[in-house]
Amino acid sequence: MAGTDPIAEAEADGAADALFVLTAALLTPARFPSVLGDDYPAACAALGLQPYTEGYGLVFGQDGLGARWTVVVDDVSLVAVAISSWDCGMAYDLSPDEHSVVAGLPGWPLEVATRAPGVPAPHDPEPEEGDPAPLVPPSGDAWGPAQRRLGADEVARQWSTWRSQVTNDAAPAGAEAPVPSDAPVPSDASVPSAASVPSETAASSSEPAASPRTQAEATPRPTTWFDRPSSKKAAPPAQAAPSTDTAPSGEAASSTDTAADAVADPYAGVRRALDELRAYLVEPPPVGRVRSSDAGADGGVRTLRADGPGWSLVARPDDMAFVLLDELPGEVLPVARGPRLPALLEGLDAMAVRPS
Repeated sequence: MAGTDPIAEAEADGAADALFVLTAALLTPARFPSVLGDDYPAACAALGLQPYTEGYGLVFGQDGLGARWTVVVDDVSLVAVAISSWDCGMAYDLSPDEHSVVAGLPGWPLEVATRAPGVPAPHDPEPEEGDPAPLVPPSGDAWGPAQRRLGADEVARQWSTWRSQVTNDAAPAGAEAPVPSDAPVPSDASVPSAASVPSETAASSSEPAASPRTQAEATPRPTTWFDRPSSKKAAPPAQAAPSTDTAPSGEAASSTDTAADAVADPYAGVRRALDELRAYLVEPPPVGRVRSSDAGADGGVRTLRADGPGWSLVARPDDMAFVLLDELPGEVLPVARGPRLPALLEGLDAMAVRPS
């Protein structure tokens, strides 16, 4: 009876423990993959983590057998430096110390465009007793909260394109001016359906992290600090955001509008979202619900991203806003600047979490 080869077993174990780093993202109050939740506590809860103020780094890679892994580390600065280097087109060997590893989670919560050379195609690892279910990216075949948030991220990234298509800035007295639902929208940058909303690569967050296109220029290198650690930090339930559910007309706006009602009055959901945003100014929501990021070369004006139950908002504090709703798959509803919108956006920008 043939015996096992201890050398071959050791080599196999070493291959499984190595990790080829493909890309990374930040999970902090100001920067987190919005696909994971409406706010920072919800995003942490999706990964079974506690929402510590310092945040985490998310490292996406494959082990030596090709299995997908999301490794959570507490060395946020190291991951931030790697992301900045990759975004500048520079090579950076991201190899966190094994003592910084908080959790090793099977699968990827986002689509990652690259793959490690010389190993099998990306696949979920073989489950072991006690392992959580593998993380999976959101489906592109349906519209829901994750796709709505990804769509809002895309609008934020292409603000100039979207803004250039909206010319109706007239505002009725006493209210924000919803641009008519038949206002022109970009034909080449729209978010008309769940299928067209990219299940973003590991840069899918309100603040894009490392670009897999940039990282693909560097050959992933194996590291040996990966040891299938499990998270020891239980996650509290995500808190619900406050809502006034009061429409400008004084009538209650239902948060359970049917699809038929939404089609009949697509701006009912917009009015509900604006009311809930005003409630944020009275009672702050969970951290990360409202974020402000630098628009970079695009005019130098900061971009606001806000989310709530069933809606997402993208705005510039000195301009107008766009709203996406769960009940209107793929629709991007412009809200023109009226008498009340400027004060709302200024208040949100003042309370927004910003990257350090």
